[in-house]
Amino acid sequence: MKLGIVGLPNVGKSTLFNAITNAGAQSANFPFCTIEPNVGVVAVPDQRLNELCRLYTVGDKVPPIVPAVIEFVDIAGLVKGASKGEGLGNKFLANIREVDAIVHVVRCFEDDNIIHVEGSIDPLRDIETIDLELIFSDMEMVERRIAKTSKDLKGDKSLAGELDFLKRLYDHLESGQSARTMVTTDEEKDMLKTMTLLTAKPIIYAANLSDTDFAGGPDSNPHYQKVVTLANAQGAEVLPICAQTEADIAGMDAEEKMLFLSDLGLDCSGLDRLIRKSYHLLGLMSFLTAGEKEVRAWTIRQGTPANKAAGKIHTDFERGFIRAQVVAYDDLIRCGSLAAARAKGLVRTEGKDYIVADGDVIEFLFNV
Repeated sequence: MKLGIVGLPNVGKSTLFNAITNAGAQSANFPFCTIEPNVGVVAVPDQRLNELCRLYTVGDKVPPIVPAVIEFVDIAGLVKGASKGEGLGNKFLANIREVDAIVHVVRCFEDDNIIHVEGSIDPLRDIETIDLELIFSDMEMVERRIAKTSKDLKGDKSLAGELDFLKRLYDHLESGQSARTMVTTDEEKDMLKTMTLLTAKPIIYAANLSDTDFAGGPDSNPHYQKVVTLANAQGAEVLPICAQTEADIAGMDAEEKMLFLSDLGLDCSGLDRLIRKSYHLLGLMSFLTAGEKEVRAWTIRQGTPANKAAGKIHTDFERGFIRAQVVAYDDLIRCGSLAAARAKGLVRTEGKDYIVADGDVIEFLFNV
C-alpha cells in the first residue's frame, strides 16, 4: 500500500513524514522545501506476529517476523495554478497519481513563527485550494477521454453509455466536486478505476494541531471542527494529529514512548492510528502464515477468496491452488499449538471460494 502525504507548503507534511518513517526528509520553514518526493517504508504494527513467533520458537531458534508494510510518499507542497504547471504542479500531480490513497495534511494550529503561504490559517480554504487543482487536472483527463470516446463511437455504438457517463462526470467535476463523491453504478465504478483520477482516490484529512490543542482534546479547536464537518460531508476520514509531538517521540524507545502517549491519554502513536485509518479507508486486512521458518502478515482486500489470497504469496500458489488449511488466530493462540487446535476440530479445510477473514492463519496446499 502506498500513501501520498500532500498539503500546502508549511503545513507540517515533512515533519509528520519524518516522525512516522524516521526517514530524515528535509523540513524547513520555506515553501517547496520538498522537491523530489521522499519515500519511507514502515512496518504495520501487529502484535499477533509476536505471539505467533513465541508459539513457533523451538529452543533458541526464533522464526523471523516479516510484517506487512506501508510506503509513505512525502510529495512537494502545492500552490494555486499547479494544474497549469505553477510551482512544481505537474510533477506534484504525477506523484499523486501513483499512490493508493491520499493523506492530506491540513494546518489547524496558529504559530506566527511558521509562515503560511496564504498569510492566515483557514483549513477549508487550504483544502479547497488543493481540491480545485486536482479537479482541474481530472477535468483535462476526462475531456481527452470524451474526445476519444466520441470519435470511437462512430464505429462502435456500444460506447454510448460510456460517453454519457464521461459527460456526467465532467459536469460533476466542473461543479467543484471530486470524483469520489459522484454516485455511480458498479459498471461506472469500473470505468473510474481505469482512469486513475486524482479526486477518485480515497482521502484522509490529517488535521495537524498544536501540542496544546492535541493534548487538551481536538474538539476544542474550531479549525479541526471545520475539517470534521467537511470530511463527514465527503465520506472521508479525519485523523487529529500533532506532527511536532510525533517528531518528539520518534527517537524514544518503546517504553518511553508508551509512557509519553499514556500521559496524553493515547494507547498508540499517530503512525498506528494513521495505519488503522488507512486500512479501514481502503478496506484492507491481514491474513497470517506461521511456522518455524517464518511468521508473516499479508495484506489483502476484505472479501478476497482463498485462491486470490494464495496468489499474494506466489502466483504458483494461486495457479495450482488445491485447498487451504485455516485456523483463526485466537483459536490457535488459545490452544497453544496447531496440533492442539486440530485435535479440537478448529483447523478447517477450505476451498478456493472461501472468503479469508482478518487474522486467519493459513497454510496453502498447491500443485503446479
